[in-house]
Amino acid sequence: MRFDLVTLFPEIFTGYLGQGLLKRAIDRGLVDVRLHNLRDWATDKHRSVDDRPFGGGPGMVIRVDVAVACVEAVRRLDPEPGRLVMLTPQGRRLRQAVVEELAVERRMILLCGRYEGFDERIRQVLQPDEVSLGDFVLNGGEVAAMAVIDAAIRLVPGVLGDEESNQTDSFSGAERLLEFAQYTRPREFRGLEVPPILLGGDHQAIARWREQNRTLRTRQRRADLLENQIPKERENHEPRIAEAGREEQLEG
Repeated sequence: MRFDLVTLFPEIFTGYLGQGLLKRAIDRGLVDVRLHNLRDWATDKHRSVDDRPFGGGPGMVIRVDVAVACVEAVRRLDPEPGRLVMLTPQGRRLRQAVVEELAVERRMILLCGRYEGFDERIRQVLQPDEVSLGDFVLNGGEVAAMAVIDAAIRLVPGVLGDEESNQTDSFSGAERLLEFAQYTRPREFRGLEVPPILLGGDHQAIARWREQNRTLRTRQRRADLLENQIPKERENHEPRIAEAGREEQLEG
């Protein structure tokens, strides 16, 4: 999977590309990330990429001529033009279903904004897929681009050590529930013990516990995800919540 990042600050990505799962995926040839400085397509001696907004107002706006020239040139670098994604707070929210949609692309061009945003004609000419991390504003699209890459590469075959691990991630699967609670050593810490069912070796019982725990955690933390999703029979067998507010240890 190839990512072409169009940004005014390519240095931001230097440390990010050299760490963890992404670095291993790049080293193995599963993921290819290329950086393109928007200023390289500026036409004046000052390498200007922005200007004051028509009609007045604060800040600067990214110029349409520079951005379009850049994206069109980057598209021509590969026979596959790729999917253009503009990172903007006005885009559709990045949910797991959107990530799954993007992850099937062989190539993505991620356009990172800055300042007061993009000249509207950039959208009209390039017709990008506009994506937002949420209902808040960042200083630029670079952090959002990292989030898109991080989420998408988890769905690229061969990137994860266990190909089944992303099937139980939060928001994954047909029901889009939260992931079940996880435990490791020590078995007891400050009076908090690992649920005994996870220690018994009964894999069917463990699977039932985890499925019930997913529903319980989702109901407690993100009840909006449960609307019209829980089969009636599961509702009738959901675990109870202890008076102290902790999740009870289910016994399968």
